[in-house]
Amino acid sequence: MLTKVERIKNDIENLREFNATPENGLTRFSLTEEDREARNYLKKELQKLDVEIYEDAAGSLVARREGTDKNAPVVMIGSHFDSVKNGGHFDGPAGVIMALEILRVMEENDVKTKYPIEFVAMIEEEGGRFGSGVFGSRTMTGQVDYQELLNSKDTDGISMAEAFENFGFDPKKIEEAKRDPEKLKAFIELHIEQGPVLENEEKDVGIVDFVVGINQIRVKVVGRADHAGTTPMDMRKDTLSSAAEVISEIKNFAFEAGNGTVATVGTLDVKPGAANIVPAEVEFSVDIRSKELNCIEEVRDKIDNALADIKAEYDVDYSVQNMLMVEPVELSQEIFNTFKEESKRIGLNSKEMISGAGHDAMIMAAITDVGLIFVPSKNGRSHTPEEWTDYEDLQKGIELVYHTVLKVGESE
Repeated sequence: MLTKVERIKNDIENLREFNATPENGLTRFSLTEEDREARNYLKKELQKLDVEIYEDAAGSLVARREGTDKNAPVVMIGSHFDSVKNGGHFDGPAGVIMALEILRVMEENDVKTKYPIEFVAMIEEEGGRFGSGVFGSRTMTGQVDYQELLNSKDTDGISMAEAFENFGFDPKKIEEAKRDPEKLKAFIELHIEQGPVLENEEKDVGIVDFVVGINQIRVKVVGRADHAGTTPMDMRKDTLSSAAEVISEIKNFAFEAGNGTVATVGTLDVKPGAANIVPAEVEFSVDIRSKELNCIEEVRDKIDNALADIKAEYDVDYSVQNMLMVEPVELSQEIFNTFKEESKRIGLNSKEMISGAGHDAMIMAAITDVGLIFVPSKNGRSHTPEEWTDYEDLQKGIELVYHTVLKVGESE
């Protein structure tokens, strides 16, 4: 093994210190003090290496290790370092530390590659602060503009544009983060599985060939606030009761679509939120995922029809905001095959997998060849303080990516 378990462990444990909720999992939202502290730690470690360090217009931290052909497209490796609220310490940072450790090992062993290698640590992949995820990769693929930064706000009403400015970035330059596909050779990401399969089957790594499609929407139902005691039931515009009828059916819509389709209502906000007032406004999120685009579309159509039904029956209004729409993505067969060959060569027990979670990899696949591997998650837990991956398991995954990067980057 060329990678160092103790060094990997120290990096993960050091990053976990930059946390808004140290007694209850990891909360590291984008463009916060915790974000700044984490990126400063990563910068400090990268400064020990022979790399060019910079931050792009979308807040991603990048470190470029030059190749022997300076005009060649880059092989990008990394993940994100933000978290959900009260999440775990491996979702995202495992892939960032993978990239950092690979640069260290390449320098220690004086490895030269034809293609430049770029470390990348992205923000707001989870959408934990501003609600719209895979942000860093969406900017790299040209899917984000200044208007989105103005529209996206956190729970305190601070827009992403304002947060960028307060952090020291110019939000009006956001489109400068777009990457030229001609200058990218590949993007390779390591991530924890976030499920129980690898652990249960005693596999070292999962090699992903397909990422499910994701449609995230935000539904707002608007009625009228009335006194809970004096307004007859048949004269109310009760948004919560009507919205509940739609919400209760969403799980059935997913079952009916089949093919492993899942749908989740994850947030619910009721206003004015008093026990003795008929709710005037309800806002809820829906997350739909499937390996088949037509299944996602089927669930969306049924939600739209159900909303039209409650509008007609209860005289409420509604609106639907599309937060994220990513079609199912097939990853690079060439990188997939290299993962398989290298895992066999170095003695790892691998499994071919479909990813049911969305990652920056699925976005980057629109502009370059992409590879994604998983390492086991203890008891399949993720997005909770109990999230855990053994450091030895993480090292095995990093070792596989290292050898794959040498192949893709054409080591000399």
